[in-house]
Amino acid sequence: MSSQMVTFSGASAVLLASRMAWAAATPAVGPVLRARVRSGREDPDRLGERLGYPSVARPLGPLCWVHAASLGEARSVEPIIRRLVDDHGMDVLMTTVTVTSARVMAQALPPRARHQFAPLDRRSAVDRFLEHWRPDCALRVESEIWPETLSALTRRRIPRAIVQARLSARSATRWRWLGGALRQLLDGFDPVIAQTTVDRKRLANLGVAHLQGPFNLKADAGVPESDPASLAALRNDLGQRPLWLAASTHPGEETIALDAHARLSRRWPDLLTILLPRHPDRGDSIEAQVRKCGLTVRRRSLGVMPGDANVYVADTLGETGLFYRLAPVALVGGTLAPRGGHNLLEPAQLDCAILHGPDVANVVDVATELKQAGAATEVVDADTLAGALSHLLEQPAAAERMASAAKQVAARSRGVTTQVTELLGPMIAAAKVAHART
Repeated sequence: MSSQMVTFSGASAVLLASRMAWAAATPAVGPVLRARVRSGREDPDRLGERLGYPSVARPLGPLCWVHAASLGEARSVEPIIRRLVDDHGMDVLMTTVTVTSARVMAQALPPRARHQFAPLDRRSAVDRFLEHWRPDCALRVESEIWPETLSALTRRRIPRAIVQARLSARSATRWRWLGGALRQLLDGFDPVIAQTTVDRKRLANLGVAHLQGPFNLKADAGVPESDPASLAALRNDLGQRPLWLAASTHPGEETIALDAHARLSRRWPDLLTILLPRHPDRGDSIEAQVRKCGLTVRRRSLGVMPGDANVYVADTLGETGLFYRLAPVALVGGTLAPRGGHNLLEPAQLDCAILHGPDVANVVDVATELKQAGAATEVVDADTLAGALSHLLEQPAAAERMASAAKQVAARSRGVTTQVTELLGPMIAAAKVAHART
């Protein structure tokens, strides 16, 4: 059997399996969506968008559909969206999946860009979505491989590209078992811009064409904003208390942070640990966990200051920048839990000494550069976390040196938006030609 036939059958098998799964799940779609509404994971007023029904009209000009699953991916591509609007005169439709990303991006998007929830990867929903929006080009962010959507883009011959392309080791193994399926699904994407050198190598090993990069757009995403009055109020409330931040944490990482706090509190009884969960809706469960440890806790979402609490839970949206500015030392989450790591460049730009766990698969290039510059320290458990924090709390000058080195790394990483936009030039030109013919 030729490699071309293997590729076709692999991609066809993935698409067929997806359609069969959706056919079997059809009776459950409504109940599942309603259950997600009750749990806060869907917007009850916009459920139609998930089924491909639009809530706003399509603009008249050339339109680029930009899809990013969640908030981190959406913020990373924001500079590209602004270039599409300002430099290329395009309208932009951004889709995401999470409620949090929808709320934030509705405020962050520039004029001529609008947000919708992404349709489910079901043929009827995808076709309904594309019939209304008729995008002239499509830009996918990171690792969203939806067979029905990608197949529909191919059938409609829509120019398309991928930025921040990622592929985990586990996903690479799975795709390898499917022959050339991934290569076939991504064949029409040009360029495919990898986020890291590891991602590019994995994609190349699977035969993905038109590879470029690596380029990490998060370097140009800008520093997270914060309210100066809120920062001043927190500093006034805390005075000279020693403090540190665990940011973008996932379940299990708070446990390690609280264990480290217990060890450090013997030396610094007035230590404040700030927990900023990746998903703010976990505030209730984190508060309960802190109390179970015998520690006092206050929550940002309840409108109170830390006071003399041992732990402050920053369970609010859009305040990551505030707490990075407040804390001299930050542990970046998703690195102790097996999540691949979150954005290391945000704390690097905001004067933090950086700590992270061993799982930095999503940010391996940045993590390597920070380590080489002496700007970050890897920790693996509560013992090593407490040890690293103890060193930095005892020697503020060491924390300042790390923060300064991190800021230099962040500065050297900037400028990728221009390079990525240039690589997207052929796709943008093809989109304008396609629109002129309609």
